[in-house]
Amino acid sequence: MTAEVLWSPSPEAVEAAAVTAFGRAAGHDRYDELWRWSVAHPGEFWAQVWHWSGVVGDPGPGPALADAAMPAAVWFPGATLNYVEQVFRAPEDRPALVCCWEGQEPGDHPVVTYGELRDRVAAVARGLAGLGVGRGDRVAAYAPNVAEVVVAFLAVTSLGAVWSCCSPDFGTAAVLDRFAQIGPTVLLAADGYRWKGAVHDRRPVVAELARSLPTLRATVLIDVVGTGPLAGTVPFAGLGTGLGLGGPTALATTPVAFDHPLWVLYSSGTTGRPKALVHGHGGIVLEHLKFLSLHAGLGPDDRFFWFTSTGWMMWNMLVGALLVGATAVLYDGSPTWPDADALWRLAASTGTTWFGTSAPFVEACMRAGTEPARAADLSKVKAVGSTGAPLGPDGFRWVYDHVGPDLLLASLSGGTDVCTAFVGPCPTLPVRAGEVQCRCLGAPVAAFDAAGQPVTGKVGELVLTGPMPSMPLFLWGDTPGADRYRASYYSTFPGVWRHGDWVEVTAAGGVVISGRSDSTLNRGGVRTGTAEIYRVVEAVGGVADSLVVDTGRLWLFVVPADGSPVVSPSLRAEIEDRLRTDLSPRHVPDEVVAVTEVPRTLNGKKLEVPVKRVLMGEPIDAVVTRGAVANPDALGTIAALAAGRRVT
Repeated sequence: MTAEVLWSPSPEAVEAAAVTAFGRAAGHDRYDELWRWSVAHPGEFWAQVWHWSGVVGDPGPGPALADAAMPAAVWFPGATLNYVEQVFRAPEDRPALVCCWEGQEPGDHPVVTYGELRDRVAAVARGLAGLGVGRGDRVAAYAPNVAEVVVAFLAVTSLGAVWSCCSPDFGTAAVLDRFAQIGPTVLLAADGYRWKGAVHDRRPVVAELARSLPTLRATVLIDVVGTGPLAGTVPFAGLGTGLGLGGPTALATTPVAFDHPLWVLYSSGTTGRPKALVHGHGGIVLEHLKFLSLHAGLGPDDRFFWFTSTGWMMWNMLVGALLVGATAVLYDGSPTWPDADALWRLAASTGTTWFGTSAPFVEACMRAGTEPARAADLSKVKAVGSTGAPLGPDGFRWVYDHVGPDLLLASLSGGTDVCTAFVGPCPTLPVRAGEVQCRCLGAPVAAFDAAGQPVTGKVGELVLTGPMPSMPLFLWGDTPGADRYRASYYSTFPGVWRHGDWVEVTAAGGVVISGRSDSTLNRGGVRTGTAEIYRVVEAVGGVADSLVVDTGRLWLFVVPADGSPVVSPSLRAEIEDRLRTDLSPRHVPDEVVAVTEVPRTLNGKKLEVPVKRVLMGEPIDAVVTRGAVANPDALGTIAALAAGRRVT
């Protein structure tokens, strides 16, 4: 049964869309034909994206795709470019950043033009070079979504150095699990951040990070909330003279190879440290130009907002608005403070045209009974983006009923792994309730059954059957032969990327995401490995063992050390406090339940995925072979405990 159509573009909008012009230039008028060509002939497609977008750089002698074999596909051999060169093609007087934070008066949002941004990037790049930062060095940032961080990212990138960032609500252990892997030479850290009307001083965490990262040459403190200086740090003056090491100078960028590392992002599996994913300049430039201009329809007249922390790949996509000459709207604070209409009022006061958020935020607005279109003038908003979790049909309808009837609801899904969406919006296609509109251009998405065969109209594993240029170059610190990289994505279907989502490709060409097919946690759009949770929870004195599962609600099953049949209020409070402090508030579970034992395989592995499936209502015998389980009765105990509770 075909889902209800909630919106269709006008013929005039279809004609004016960039994807229409791009398709005609490539010889394809229909989107489905254009998509099939893009995945059947990826080299031709991505070469067309380079030339269509006017990428500044040398594309090399060709071919665009010299080797298509994953995971070591070779793109644009001999090409040179720099991400930053693409940013400063915009006129100097055009707004680049709109700077917003909690507590501002409506409309009192500082604006940084492209010309001002270029000068400030040049000044900070000069300061970083003075600290010894050069090509290939890693610079780590621990900071919120503020203009200084965008300046710092562009400065680092202009030097050919490698950027990496964590949100300041992460605790020391979670940050060190990430940054210690890459050996940063400089740490850029905020003194604090804003959340729900309070200022959070992070200087003690910054001091601990500085002591715990032996590769650091310097720690630079960014004054975000005015808590004061920190001994042993360099003051950051990124919106002034730049690190206090001299005045502005002309910006010079370092040309790098297509596959030169641009940044390191972190995505967790179910065991071990977070995966340190390395993406390249060329792959990200092409992918973000493609997605933002063709799928999001973003252009120079747009103001692009996405509510995100700097630790989520959507921050990288938000900054990517600069690649197409648009204006990025930044925000430091809670999305629901002082009330659930806060971000909608922000959209109105900043003139936002493209409003990005998460499915949980939309659902929170629904539960709160908010009326965005009544609370604020949203007449300039032409698109609402939703990601981080699947948005159901009721969420789609709510957007059209309560935000606006004539806008593109851009539901999208992809991941930190590729730093983009591979299923998402298209401004020339209709929007159907509960469905992502299409498979993105250049993204060879399929749903595979257990035998590795593509299926339509049925739920299967989301896979990519061919390469994309924004796939990771490698995992930082991986063993020879990219063993962890291969194991993470290619062990289920050899030569095919398995992403870990349940997905259905509909007969109409849309996509329905059903959730994670593995046990990775997705909290507020940030993917987190269960191992991080266990390290904190099982360090609590009253905990003998634990199991964590994300069904949309985060369930924590705990074996109390004293054999108690319940989790005492004091033990729960200690667990929550440790998770909040050592990791982040988003890691605090929704449910904490006592069990006598954690179900495990015969070789001792926790049965995370089977427990998740049991909690979602599947029979135990459908999800495990009891003979392969060391303690099968433990699964029955969990199923009985969860019976009658709401798990989704």
